[in-house]
Amino acid sequence: MKLKEIKSMGASELRQREAELRKELFTIRIQKQVGQLENPVRARTVRKELARVLTVSKEHSAAN
Repeated sequence: MKLKEIKSMGASELRQREAELRKELFTIRIQKQVGQLENPVRARTVRKELARVLTVSKEHSAAN
C-alpha cells in the first residue's frame, strides 16, 4: 500500500489496517518457526507497511 493511500485513510481505517497487519505478521512469524513460510520477503514488507500506518496514525493524532 502506498503512503498516499495510507494518508487518505481515516483514524478508524488506520486502526483496522494496523490490526490486520499485526495479525498477518504474527502468522508469518509462526509459519517461519514451523518452516512453512513460502515468501520470506513478505515479512519485511508487512513490517514496513505497519510502520507506515503507525507513523501516519501518530501524525493524525498530533494534528488533532
